[in-house]
Amino acid sequence: MNNLLGSNLKYDLKSSLVVFLVALPLCLGIAVASGAPPMAGLIAGIVGGIVVGSFSGSHVSVSGPAAGLTVIVLDSISSLGTLELFLATVVVAGLIQMGIGFLKGGVLSYFFPHSVIKGMLTAIGLILILKQIPHALGYDKDTMGDEAFLQADEHNTFTEIWYAIQYYSPGAIPIVLVALGILLAFEIPKIKNHSIFGVIPGALWAVISGILINLAYGKWIPSWQLDNEHLVTIPVVGSIQEFGNLLTFPDFGMILSSNFWIISFTIAVVASIETLLCIDATDKMDPKKRITPASRELVAQGIGNTVSGLIGGLPVTAVIVRSSANIAAGSKTKLSAILHGFLLIILIISIPGILNKIPLSCLAAVLFVVGYKLAKPKIFINSYEKGWDQFIPFLVTVLAILFTDLLLGIGIGMVFGLFFVIKTNFKRAISMTEHHGNYLIRLHKDVSFLNKAFLLKKIEQIPEGCNVIIDATRANFIDNDIREVLDDFIESGYSKNIEITIQGYDYEFTETL
Repeated sequence: MNNLLGSNLKYDLKSSLVVFLVALPLCLGIAVASGAPPMAGLIAGIVGGIVVGSFSGSHVSVSGPAAGLTVIVLDSISSLGTLELFLATVVVAGLIQMGIGFLKGGVLSYFFPHSVIKGMLTAIGLILILKQIPHALGYDKDTMGDEAFLQADEHNTFTEIWYAIQYYSPGAIPIVLVALGILLAFEIPKIKNHSIFGVIPGALWAVISGILINLAYGKWIPSWQLDNEHLVTIPVVGSIQEFGNLLTFPDFGMILSSNFWIISFTIAVVASIETLLCIDATDKMDPKKRITPASRELVAQGIGNTVSGLIGGLPVTAVIVRSSANIAAGSKTKLSAILHGFLLIILIISIPGILNKIPLSCLAAVLFVVGYKLAKPKIFINSYEKGWDQFIPFLVTVLAILFTDLLLGIGIGMVFGLFFVIKTNFKRAISMTEHHGNYLIRLHKDVSFLNKAFLLKKIEQIPEGCNVIIDATRANFIDNDIREVLDDFIESGYSKNIEITIQGYDYEFTETL
């Protein structure tokens, strides 16, 4: 066990650094977008890493505050009136999640169509690229971490890019180009595995370059130097004691109100769905194809939300952006997620001044690379080659998420995905073949009332005076509606001079008045 831990530690430590760099601005951005203090986002990130990571059965997913909950959090804080009252709902939501997990509610994740999950990952990749373009150009009016099409600054994903082109900051462009160059160079095995350069992940080199270039601006090109909204901005704390003073504790004064419980259940259900979607997606991205125990994950998330609410943090879920960054960085075990949580608390306390010098444009470069890996053109081609039944739900999911938000887009994708799943099952449950006027109707496995319309359509195609074989030897279950259709066909077959042979089906004659 120790040897395995030692062999994985170097990979997990490097991955945790990358996840830390991705998580830091996202935690802050999501908190601001949610109408909560920045520290609430950082606390959620720390809890998501250390607490959820410790209890989770996932090897590669990373938890933290989720962009998909920002609207719910914003509305809930406004509805309840104070952050303290909202934190109490987060605690209760965590307890509800734990209950769902203990009741094995994680089985819901087994019903997500693969095409929809792939569409979700691709959409997130495209959103990362599109949303980071303004930050790469030094136009930082929208918070980093916003994934919705319609933004709080009254722009949308595409109009924001147009404004960024018009009002760009010249100093941001060299920073993002250098950072991208470093990140792409670290995709080359000789550099990535170099005995000196390879010790530190490319993302950290990119951040160091961004800080140094911006400091150089201050000396030689002051008008290009980035400051204020163009840099990471975290609360400055000098010790654990000062960090503790920034904690906020829940107020359960409204626990008897219906609004309190509606918000708690809403957070629990939405956070659980987003978590199940994420772990399903990350399991597919995991190079070792390990399977996460879904119900155990809900328990872990419930524990995380209970702790986060108790000390002033936002709700947490498994998050696809941080998880995909973790996998792309070469993570081997869940130690990476736990270490990133420790890095958040240690570095926030020890070097806040340095962290506040990181330009958002160089972090945009890191997210560009993560986004591209999720939305490569090859993914679209592979999905198209699998046929329309896979490609249409995939494409609808991508477009729906891109033009709405994650949860609504997933809902739209699920409708299309389930439609094509049902349509495919119609064809697989019943088949009919014809050869020289001889027809074979074969029932496969379970045949439900959903196949009734398809069966009636096929039977109508059978002409008079032919031979028909009804083969039900492979059917495990035949619904009563299907039996009635078959019985009616058998009874009417004699008057149409159709010779019917029955195999594996108990025909029951029903006398009609």
